[in-house]
Amino acid sequence: MTKRCPFRYFKTSPEIIRLAVMLYVRFPLSLRNVEDMLHERGVDVSHETVRFWWHRFGPMFASEIKKRRIEGMKSSRWRWHLDEVFVKINGERHYLWRAVDHEGEVLESYVTKTRDKKAALKFLRKAMRKHGQPETIVTDKLRSYGAALKEIGAASRQETGRWINNRAENSHLPFRRRERAMLRFRRMRSLQKSAAVHASVSSHFNQERSLSSRPHFKANRAVALAEWRGL
Repeated sequence: MTKRCPFRYFKTSPEIIRLAVMLYVRFPLSLRNVEDMLHERGVDVSHETVRFWWHRFGPMFASEIKKRRIEGMKSSRWRWHLDEVFVKINGERHYLWRAVDHEGEVLESYVTKTRDKKAALKFLRKAMRKHGQPETIVTDKLRSYGAALKEIGAASRQETGRWINNRAENSHLPFRRRERAMLRFRRMRSLQKSAAVHASVSSHFNQERSLSSRPHFKANRAVALAEWRGL
């Protein structure tokens, strides 16, 4: 007797899959919250199906978003903000490194078990390999940054000071909301995957409401949603 596969995504409309993934990644919702919201819209799927869609299509959407944005983000080489935040996995402390440009665009996310020079160097090389070297790098006073920048010959570009790195620290807030919705992470691999996908989708829909008028914000939001549907 053959088992029935619960993941019948090949019979589901692509619009429903995009909607489910967007709800789960963009907003701090649990899998069961997404299941209930889809049920209100007449879509009967289980939370395990939503989980499958997220694992299957989430990285694909995020990769395509990142590819398109890297091609048109030349200004991101002007000023970077670097910061790290601790995340507990099964009671063990890990560190999520994040590089953000001057507009709050999350450029790179990287998870390590340590917060030393080796980890900072690996993170910097990974970010610079994809985005190039910025003119200015803003960090906190963690010595690992200075040692890593000195090794790659970019020590003169570093800036440290109180309050000047708020751009990077504020970028952690959406991730913290996602962490609470997921009741924390259980594996380092799932943390890296979730942080990377969440950063790409959040940056795609981040419109900086306080910096634009209402009509301009609505136009940008419509363009972002149209691009998402066209992935």
